[in-house]
Amino acid sequence: MANAHATLPHRERVLRALGVTPWVRRAVAQEAPVAEAPVVGTAPAVVAGECVVVLPAGCSPRELDLIGRALLTCGPAVARAPRIEVAQGQLPAAPEARAYLVFGEAQAHALGRELPAATLSRAHIVLADEPSGVLTSGAGKRRLWNALRSLRRALASSAE
Repeated sequence: MANAHATLPHRERVLRALGVTPWVRRAVAQEAPVAEAPVVGTAPAVVAGECVVVLPAGCSPRELDLIGRALLTCGPAVARAPRIEVAQGQLPAAPEARAYLVFGEAQAHALGRELPAATLSRAHIVLADEPSGVLTSGAGKRRLWNALRSLRRALASSAE
């Protein structure tokens, strides 16, 4: 009977004795279903919305993890943004969005070739170093942070 003392009142007494304040999750009203970000390498055929992240093909898991953690700092709209890979200088499709976060000049050129001029003129395009450069240098991390701040400001100003 190892679980004989594992009742809720006993747990509360033990936690109180240890000086631990238990946190209780608030009841959340029925939320709208969250749309998941498309898988890397695929692009939505319709308007992507807020932001699209353009990456070079073949990023390592460490690089993708770093990018994912950095995108989380900008909130859910950017964290869930579709991620598109540029393979051999070509985008699979050009989704329309208000802002683009582009990792590397080659990806920026591919985006410029693929998007119509009207979309390019309306969109806010932010350029960051390639993921390998961000991962290996402090200067690359600083430039990524500045790019994310610029992206966050652009999305906030266009939402108003």
